[in-house]
Amino acid sequence: MTQDRATASQTQAAHRAAAPFERVLLLPGWQDSGAAHWQSRWEALHGFRRVQQDDWLWPRRGDWLARLDEVLLEDETPVVLVAHSLGCQMVAAWAAHSRHTAQVRAALLVAPPDIERDSAPPQVQRWSPIVRQRLPFASMVVASSDDPNCDVARAAGMAADWGSQWLLLGAHWHLNGESGLGDWEDGLALLRSMS
Repeated sequence: MTQDRATASQTQAAHRAAAPFERVLLLPGWQDSGAAHWQSRWEALHGFRRVQQDDWLWPRRGDWLARLDEVLLEDETPVVLVAHSLGCQMVAAWAAHSRHTAQVRAALLVAPPDIERDSAPPQVQRWSPIVRQRLPFASMVVASSDDPNCDVARAAGMAADWGSQWLLLGAHWHLNGESGLGDWEDGLALLRSMS
């Protein structure tokens, strides 16, 4: 490697270290993330981009996956995906079919729901079955011990199938706006550790 290329490589590495969030895409779940949700707070505080979907109430998996591809293709900058709830299932389904997975540096997958459970709303049940293919990028699944949308064993199973790091938090409900996480600084630290 020439001196110029080595210097350029060091400069790029230093830039990544100084600005670990070059491009973060927020992927909310069913019904979007409200104003009190940590995703909305991160969007306002850090300028992360929410991937907007046409229909938050009756999500069509194919439409959601296509929208993620569209947003990725707007810019060649590598991304970190930050998914909540159904957004986690979207990442798994998208990664199994997209030709653009190399653009993803990592994914933080928070509170994946069990869309196969009998009590799941019909709007999310139609995303069944859960895509369990190993993700082609670094990922971490973060779950709550009392999430009403997914028991711990099922969430741990998804993490194992996806090849994700696994982190079980205490009782924080669905890790959403009702969980009282505020700006969720601990989650931001997890994101920094993956970038």
